[in-house]
Amino acid sequence: MGKGIKIIVADDNRNFCQMLQNYLQTKEYQSIVTVAYNGLEAWELIQTQEPDLIILDLVMPNLDGLGVLERINARTTMKRPKIIMLTAFGQETLTHQAMMLGVDYFILKPFDLDILSQRILSLTQDIPSVSSQFSSSASPSTTTVGNRRDLTAEVTTMMHQIGVPAHVKGYQYIRDAILMVVEDVSLLGAVTKELYPGIAKKYNTASSRVERGIRHAIELAWARGQTDTLKRIFGYSMNIERQKPTNSEFIALLADNLRVMSKAS
Repeated sequence: MGKGIKIIVADDNRNFCQMLQNYLQTKEYQSIVTVAYNGLEAWELIQTQEPDLIILDLVMPNLDGLGVLERINARTTMKRPKIIMLTAFGQETLTHQAMMLGVDYFILKPFDLDILSQRILSLTQDIPSVSSQFSSSASPSTTTVGNRRDLTAEVTTMMHQIGVPAHVKGYQYIRDAILMVVEDVSLLGAVTKELYPGIAKKYNTASSRVERGIRHAIELAWARGQTDTLKRIFGYSMNIERQKPTNSEFIALLADNLRVMSKAS
């Protein structure tokens, strides 16, 4: 399907919906975009329009993204649309549930519109793509294993700039976590079930110690106060003077920053 892709955008942020509708309707694949501001509106449109693809926010009023997915799954006679789900940091449990309900792709807010456009094309043109992946600002070329040596050097530099002490266990755990997430971003939806256990196995320790080690390293970095670097990486998402990121937020933001740097280079 190259032309006239029918898309439903479901998000309770009206300005965001309008912006996305305007953007997608200018693309070369001539999308037909309809918007819904809550889950019930989205479900009505899905039944009447039978879209090719849905851009679905995870958290919405009346009926959330999970509820919409459950109704789609229950209607086995209806043509199943491709589903891109919008999610945010701190929603790992809900995201995991959404993965089980068959989402085709996840995109973390905030995201690059051009990357979203690429994902829409890959999903609607039947180009093979890995099921239940995440994207933020990443492009496929920046997440290949072949770049691992360069990525390791970039991660090391970034962590030194932030002020994560190299002598603490959490330093190694964070570095490995970032590299794992860059290569497989779906791990952000399974931090405690897959990411921590994977690191723990490598270092012959317990997942709980990995979690505590990462938390300790983050607290030390904040105490050392490389303010300019912290603001550059974390400033858009939180007030760094008042709050520290969670482990998963810290890993996700650094991984995303790494992808942006790799893409630029």
